[in-house]
Amino acid sequence: MTTEPTPQDPSQPDAAELMSRDELEALQLARLRQTVAYAYERVPLYTRKFDDAGVHPSDLRELADLAKFPYTTKEDLRQEYPFGMFAVPQEKIARIHASSGTTGRPTVVGYTKHDLDVWASLVARCMRLSGVRPGMKVHVAYGYGLFTGGLGAHYGAEALGTTVIPMSGGQTEKQIQLIQDFEPDVIMCTPSYLLTLMDAMAQRGIDPRATSLKFGVLGAEPWTEEMRHELEAGLGIKACDIYGLSEVMGPGVAGESVETQDGNTIWEDHFRPEIIDPFDHTTVMPDGEPGELVFTALTKEALPIIRYRTKDLTRLLPGTARPAHRRMGRITGRSDDMIILRGVNMFPSQIEEIALRIPVLSPHFQLELTRSGRMDSLTIHIEPRENTSAEARAAAAAELKSQIKIHIGSSCAVHLAEPGSLERSSGKLRRIYDRR
Repeated sequence: MTTEPTPQDPSQPDAAELMSRDELEALQLARLRQTVAYAYERVPLYTRKFDDAGVHPSDLRELADLAKFPYTTKEDLRQEYPFGMFAVPQEKIARIHASSGTTGRPTVVGYTKHDLDVWASLVARCMRLSGVRPGMKVHVAYGYGLFTGGLGAHYGAEALGTTVIPMSGGQTEKQIQLIQDFEPDVIMCTPSYLLTLMDAMAQRGIDPRATSLKFGVLGAEPWTEEMRHELEAGLGIKACDIYGLSEVMGPGVAGESVETQDGNTIWEDHFRPEIIDPFDHTTVMPDGEPGELVFTALTKEALPIIRYRTKDLTRLLPGTARPAHRRMGRITGRSDDMIILRGVNMFPSQIEEIALRIPVLSPHFQLELTRSGRMDSLTIHIEPRENTSAEARAAAAAELKSQIKIHIGSSCAVHLAEPGSLERSSGKLRRIYDRR
């Protein structure tokens, strides 16, 4: 399986970014037919799944035929733990990553040397699209190790020709010290951790807007436009999203343009996206309609992945910064993070969006689900901003409760926590505490 190398001049778009839509879809079909056959021949799980579904790689004659093939789920990867999904011999595996495994067996992913080169080139694409240029200094505060974020960002930044500061996650005091001393242009981390850093700077008497930072390339968790405004205003930067997940590759599947800031451009020369109805899994939704995001990787050697259900809820939109490559709308949540409260569906991102429209309230909140008898209840624990009066805080809590009822349709309790008292992110942030 072959793909184009990293472009000679990493500061410029490569040829695949500038293809026409017809050229891109022709390339997708050729790569899709190749990868489906490759997976069927080399991965026993796909041999079984295709045979059980009564489909064969030869049935894929046009792009729409992909819908005939079965999905891959996280549970499939767990069942094949540790190396059952690998399509190449062990000696061809250059690196292994894995999920945390906090909710079961970890999902394990492997990469050939070529896979790593492609991954680095796609992260570099995302960074360049987000305003990063060769010669800049990049502070990487994603976690290193088995999590794909740190090393994915690291090698992408190197491929782009930047100077990498491999800080990893946590150690907030040291992070702030190195940002002051090393004067990076760019920070890469989760949006919630950048918020933690921004608040910690202010608490130490450091003006967050006075640092050297100019760009944030932020991902690994859903975040809202309101959070973007909070970070950009607080730090004086341009903040762009980067999207990926370990099972499909890692960060770099899609990235956001600093020029348009209108959602992630999916690199469709390497990934074929679909949106499906999360409740009727047989239905592929048309572009523009919301649903669950599904990915087929078109060029992976070590671990080909066919129709992987991401659980991320979004929609596909026409391309803008790279017109042939479609965008994904902001992720509204994950189907497995959806709260069903007395028949009403809601997501943490909806509450964040509403809360950040109320000036007295901060972005720091937690959702606690409890049950009394047969009745489920939601309490929102949220911090008000510093230096606001008791009267203003009480009014803001009442407004949040009212706006949630109006816009989401569910009743909840609001508890105002003391500023600084709720857990801060040191990587990925936990929002939901289900005590039912």
